[in-house]
Amino acid sequence: MSDSDPFLVVEDLSVEFPTPAGPLRAVNGISYSVSLGKTLGIVGESGSGKSVSSMAVLGLHDPDRSTIEGSIRVGGQEVVGLNEPQMRKLRGNSVSMIFQDALAALHPFYRVGAQLAEAYLVHHPDASKRDARRKAISMLDRVGIPQPDRRVDDYPHQFSGGMRQRAMIAMGLINDPSLLIADEPTTALDVTVQAQILDLLQDLQSEFNSAVVLITHDLGVIAEMADDVLVMYAGRAVEYGTTKQILTHPAMPYTWGLLSSVPDVAGDTTGRLIPIPGNPPSLLSPPSGCSFNPRCAHQDKVPGDLCTTVLPDLLPVRPGESHLKRCHLADPEAIYRSEVLPEIAPNLVEETR
Repeated sequence: MSDSDPFLVVEDLSVEFPTPAGPLRAVNGISYSVSLGKTLGIVGESGSGKSVSSMAVLGLHDPDRSTIEGSIRVGGQEVVGLNEPQMRKLRGNSVSMIFQDALAALHPFYRVGAQLAEAYLVHHPDASKRDARRKAISMLDRVGIPQPDRRVDDYPHQFSGGMRQRAMIAMGLINDPSLLIADEPTTALDVTVQAQILDLLQDLQSEFNSAVVLITHDLGVIAEMADDVLVMYAGRAVEYGTTKQILTHPAMPYTWGLLSSVPDVAGDTTGRLIPIPGNPPSLLSPPSGCSFNPRCAHQDKVPGDLCTTVLPDLLPVRPGESHLKRCHLADPEAIYRSEVLPEIAPNLVEETR
């Protein structure tokens, strides 16, 4: 693997779970890559497959209760098919994850410092417990925990929500991983603490030069943090491109819906918040054709019944572009500019004419 190669490469990944009602394909043929020092944002509603796909990277699915197909290469090493001892060497060392609920992820019966030290000792068996404790204090200090030499002996319930999230970040980075997966790292935190956590992640990524996969439903976080964006719906990738492409030239009606349902980051008070109608489909019996068709308001612009009968491929918006969309619309940008944008940000439309 050369320095120019992506550190994480996911190709045609599918994850399926057996259920009493039949097989449930939670992730269906997604592909993406992330290079060192770069951040990929994965966005979509709950149940779109964001967390399931990232847990597959860490081998966290029970092989007896799931089927994983496709390829996941971490630092050039194929992950799919590795046994549990092999995955343990990788997990927490080269690849680490920050979970969205720090209170649930941290063990309530053990001191925070002991949990950080254990994460260090697993991958540094020759280190002493004193060295591990010293490393835990150092990491707590690095992520901004005040008085780390004292707080290292506190239990998780003695930390505030923001401090627990910082402790989770410290645990994730204690072995200097090359790939960090952050699953909704600012969920349930107030906006001030959210900003602090995001600034911390950016600073630490710059320090460690890690590749980061950021799972979120917040497009404001994506705008600030991500270099590239993967939009997921019903287990599939429906749009993929740079952050600028996704936020300024979205090409998939589902992405338009996500943008329409959040406040305008420019502070446009005349724009409207427009929720996406309906609910995501059941993955046990997804609709035929495009999975988004039951909720899409633009099917009348597609000839015939393509939307309800033919699943669109993930193809370049324009020939040769890296910006990909899974949609039958021939000229989505014209529709977005003329119909969608005037509804959500009329002042922005006037400025860009």
